Amino acid sequence: MAEIVQQRIEDRIPELEQLERVGLFTKKEVKSIIKRATALEYKLHRLIVNKEDFIAYIQYEINVLELIKKRRAHIHYHFKREEIEFPIIHRITSLFRRATKKWKDDVQLWFSHVAFCKKWGTKMAISKVFSSMLAIHPDKPALWIMAAKSELEDRDSSESARHLFLRALRFHPNNKKVYQEYFRMELLHCEKLRQQKEQLEKAEMDLFSPEILSGKLAEVVYRDAVGKIKEAGFVISLLNIATIFDFTKELQDLILNDLQTNYTEDSVTWDFMAKRELDAPGAGDELPTAKGRASDINRREERCCQVYEEGVKSLNTEPMWTCYVAFCLERLKRKTNVQELKDKRQERLLTVMQRAHDSSLLKESYYKNWVGHGLYCNTLGLKPHSVSRVKHITDGLYSLVSSQRSLLSPVSAVAMEMKEKYLDWSFSTGGYKKARKTFMSLQENRPLSKAFFTRMIGIEKKQEMPKMNNLRDYYERALQEFGTFDDDLWLQYILEEQGTYGEPQNCGKIHWRAMKFLEGESVERFTTRYTLFQTGHLGGAQ
Repeated sequence: MAEIVQQRIEDRIPELEQLERVGLFTKKEVKSIIKRATALEYKLHRLIVNKEDFIAYIQYEINVLELIKKRRAHIHYHFKREEIEFPIIHRITSLFRRATKKWKDDVQLWFSHVAFCKKWGTKMAISKVFSSMLAIHPDKPALWIMAAKSELEDRDSSESARHLFLRALRFHPNNKKVYQEYFRMELLHCEKLRQQKEQLEKAEMDLFSPEILSGKLAEVVYRDAVGKIKEAGFVISLLNIATIFDFTKELQDLILNDLQTNYTEDSVTWDFMAKRELDAPGAGDELPTAKGRASDINRREERCCQVYEEGVKSLNTEPMWTCYVAFCLERLKRKTNVQELKDKRQERLLTVMQRAHDSSLLKESYYKNWVGHGLYCNTLGLKPHSVSRVKHITDGLYSLVSSQRSLLSPVSAVAMEMKEKYLDWSFSTGGYKKARKTFMSLQENRPLSKAFFTRMIGIEKKQEMPKMNNLRDYYERALQEFGTFDDDLWLQYILEEQGTYGEPQNCGKIHWRAMKFLEGESVERFTTRYTLFQTGHLGGAQ
């Protein structure tokens, strides 16, 4: 073992001599590097090697690289990179390879290697890392997408990206996200070719076929996708991607025709088609007066309602009525200084709610909104005690919040909102101590909402000296309730530990737990967002 360590240290001598010779490091600093590197090397040659030892060694070498970069800038010396930086980068790459070979299942290690290559390595190195990672983790769609995007963005290779997407679809033939990103990639590639064509036309050259420039490759992806995934929402997602590009009118018309022909039994289709009327051509902001603009908006909303009316005739279902009510409610919440528009929106909402109720198809949660807009118990046909609890919320009577009758409401949405309001009221009237006391008294009283926990986290962070142990307790309790599907909660917990009051060394354990407990698509979302954070594309905790 000693011979191997000694050889590795001797291999460093040329680069260290260069560092000293050109004045980037002093003789004392070089000796310190040798001493530290020797200790780190010995740790990697013990009988039982820890992953943390590899990570510590890698981080040390990266710190040396960063210091060299700063010293170069300081003394304005930019030569001999092949003799100085390249051997260090090669050594770090080797350490990553050894670590990922030993701990193949640690996706975070692979991500760290990718992040390093993006900053210090070559574009070809990134491809090799992704290739090795995908050989071990072909079951993770998010990794295929990241690899393909890297080929397109880092290496400018649409062919390699296309090849990766096609391979991904062999493993995940019905994955919506893979198809969406593949579709987007083909349109991005087409857009780039069209831009190149403009330059070539100036030089009187023409190298691209009209079919490719019109987006036919993207159309092929679309047809394959909808042949396997027959869902209105998925078709709409592809249409939304297509609308980003200004050369896709024919493709958009094709998708719209498919939607209206094959998916009229889905309320999502009617909802989408209705809302498109808001953006239909009209006078809009060009009208000179507020009343004129309000009149135009009202006409657009009426056209939307005409589509919804067709929808409820064709689909007299709760989801269809829910879409209609949600639209009317959203429009009512929009601010306007024109009273006639306000009145029209309120009248429209109440009428639609009444009709949905008469059909016994009004979603339970909307009765609260109905009461809040001026109707009474006897018009709803509800049990008095249910309506009184709903009205209790909509009236915002905080003085009654402590009533356990309301907090234990069998209507989950009402009960959860009551707890949130009670916590807010406790903080506004009694400060932090009262809010914490309220939180502790209600935390085991289900049902609980995510907002109940995040509000307490926010209250803690408003304190002059927030207690990290309290924040951890709130996150842990929230994760007991939502940890299997809420990837955002796990990420916020990790960001909290990276913040002012946290301990970054805890992040690895939290990440491991998240990967273990999250289920379904939430794993992919978490993986993607965590990678963005690791590579500096996602901000830290506030």
